[in-house]
Amino acid sequence: MFEERDAKAPQQGEFRVVRDHLPMAAAGTFYRKLDETLRAIGFAEAVREVCRPAYRASSAGGRPGIDPAVYFKMLMIGFFENLPSERAIASRCEDSLSLRAFLGYDLTEATPDHSSLSVIRTCLGVDVYQAALEVVLRGLREHKLLKGRHLGIDSSIIEANASLRELQHRNTEEHYWSYVKKLAAEAGIDPDDTKGVRRFDKKREGRKTSNEDWVNPHDTQAKVGYRGQVSGSGIGVRYRGMNSAFYANRR
Repeated sequence: MFEERDAKAPQQGEFRVVRDHLPMAAAGTFYRKLDETLRAIGFAEAVREVCRPAYRASSAGGRPGIDPAVYFKMLMIGFFENLPSERAIASRCEDSLSLRAFLGYDLTEATPDHSSLSVIRTCLGVDVYQAALEVVLRGLREHKLLKGRHLGIDSSIIEANASLRELQHRNTEEHYWSYVKKLAAEAGIDPDDTKGVRRFDKKREGRKTSNEDWVNPHDTQAKVGYRGQVSGSGIGVRYRGMNSAFYANRR
């Protein structure tokens, strides 16, 4: 026997619930241990100090910004759970009681959305990310959680919340989609046939979508490249972040 449950639940009127009766957010074993380690190395305090110059003083007024320690914790979640985008990270954190506890958010509080993550990313410079990484590495070494004599460097690809259509030529400011439609018309393809234009753009000879020529005006840090490592083959807009870590020789 089982109970059938439709995807769309019936609407229910407003009612009051005692807050103490709501489920309590509790971090899972992994994130609880991770949080204990971050507290031991003074991660939150160090990251807040590093990011402080990028935030306005409280005397300037306005709504307080998102805690930078929360932002970097959300990036860790994206890494550990192999989440491909800021939107996926925000959605995962919003749905999970365990991650809410790790971030310090109660069940009734709204976690940062993907647009907030994008704003913070654009406000923080490369030096801030490097300093945050050094805080982690230094703390891990001090607690004997990291040993090594060599430095390994790798890169991570995160698909950007951006579209090829929104690209603009750096010199002429012509939109990429308008450019492709013009080429399709010259090749005898109806420029109003969206699917036909997409097929033409994918297979046209001499296709070159260079970052030297094209830029997304809404997100200048996003770069054009092959996205086979993220969501299948083809050209897409994505970020590439550099990661470094110490490691020891194995014999």
